[in-house]
Amino acid sequence: MEPAQKFPNKSTFADPAALMRIRNLELRARSVVEGFSKGLHRSPRHGFSAEFAEYRSYVPGDDIRYLDWKVLARRDRCFIRKFREETNLRCHLLLDLSRSMSYGSLTYTKLDYARTLAATLAVFLHQQGDEIGLLTYDEVPRDYLPPRHRSGHLHAILAALGRPALGKSAALHSPVEAILSRGRMRGLMFVISDFLTPLEELKAPLSALAACGHDVTLLQTLDPTEINFTFDSSINFEDLESGRVLPADPASARAGYLKKFNAHQLGLKSLCDTLGIMHHLLPTDQPLESALHTYLSDRLGRGQQVARTRSH
Repeated sequence: MEPAQKFPNKSTFADPAALMRIRNLELRARSVVEGFSKGLHRSPRHGFSAEFAEYRSYVPGDDIRYLDWKVLARRDRCFIRKFREETNLRCHLLLDLSRSMSYGSLTYTKLDYARTLAATLAVFLHQQGDEIGLLTYDEVPRDYLPPRHRSGHLHAILAALGRPALGKSAALHSPVEAILSRGRMRGLMFVISDFLTPLEELKAPLSALAACGHDVTLLQTLDPTEINFTFDSSINFEDLESGRVLPADPASARAGYLKKFNAHQLGLKSLCDTLGIMHHLLPTDQPLESALHTYLSDRLGRGQQVARTRSH
């Protein structure tokens, strides 16, 4: 059995509505990172950003969290798992700036949440010493900043994240082609979008990223009303990308909408599972600290999978 991992108590996470009232994006992101870090019971550098490397014999004073219990049970000897730090990780943040991201039933929009999420990851990864790059996109690639870890680079990323959403639609194939054309060195890829686009338009670009060996994570930001369709009176729905207005009665439309939405979500999950891509749904009323929790949990889990593979 693996030792249980301790993470911050989620009840202490910041309310997103209060967080979004902080006008400065960098201050907002640092508030999330600092609040999360204070709640950690252990440093994220111990195993979260590390890859299992080898064993050595246990000596008194070693941290028993790194004992391999399976080896102990099989050989009746204590071995410690040693980790190799994955220094100088190359990380790309891909942010959807299409108009659909401008929707929000709360006091803030999906884009407010998504750009804060991207900024939070940028600050966190920068603090770990990793190289961070950014590509914003809609129908075509917009701002591109290659992965760097230099003075001032983080501020340039945060400035680019503040651009408004003007594009009519999102097309993932163009930004993926733009990144792959600049070199195929493997790295982390975080794609932040509502992913409310036909699955056939996602398959090719995601397949290309996976085929090149990138560690890809989809962070799907959706408003709670898009997930649960909690409208309770007749309303006009406007397509923010096409401008089309459609009157509807929520009571009669709810079942059909939820059926199509859930089918889309299942299809997206199936596509990600097939390609070995991580997918996480992040409702915009969920604390931003949960995204860091998700990231660290994923990284730790992948490290443990490597450890289990090499122990046999």
